[in-house]
Amino acid sequence: MNAGHTSDFELVASDAYSGIDSYEAAVISNAKSLNKFYSRINKTRKPGLPVPVVDFSKDVLVVMCLGEQKGETTPKLAKSDHEDGIVITVALSEPNDSNIKENPIISYPFYIYKLPTTSKAISIQKQGF
Repeated sequence: MNAGHTSDFELVASDAYSGIDSYEAAVISNAKSLNKFYSRINKTRKPGLPVPVVDFSKDVLVVMCLGEQKGETTPKLAKSDHEDGIVITVALSEPNDSNIKENPIISYPFYIYKLPTTSKAISIQKQGF
């Protein structure tokens, strides 16, 4: 088993507002699915966020919408390679906003990470949120 950390992933895009109010995570392996995701997050934006250009013959994307968050949090990803697939574990950093009790900043962030294409199945597990 070979465990890695967020450095195995390249952040492609992120924003504090996804418009998606509950946790969702997905692996995107084609342009059609990526465009569909961006049409969801761009519904209430004028102009919309640009869709990143990805070479899906080389890379896949891991998309995470964290749902409602109070304070600034960022996902920490870890990758475990197993014979039957790759498991990506998502944990959140603690909010770094010291005024969170008095004046919480509420956001609905999303993050898109790129990693090399693999023939193994990829599953995503969340921890502690």
